[in-house]
Amino acid sequence: MSAPTHPRVRTTTAGVDTRLPWWALALPVAAFVALLLLIAGSGEARATTGDPGVGRVIDHLQQTLSL
Repeated sequence: MSAPTHPRVRTTTAGVDTRLPWWALALPVAAFVALLLLIAGSGEARATTGDPGVGRVIDHLQQTLSL
């Protein structure tokens, strides 16, 4: 008799028992917290005093894209 082609799945009274590894929950939570901290901390951000030409380029891009 040959081996079954599908591995056996543990079943419970409620149906199929699906178990996730610990990192399947930890990684999305860590990414969400990191992004939340980046967004929450942006209120303290200040504009840098850089080349005024960069501001002109950004203004030009905004005018071009607003058509």
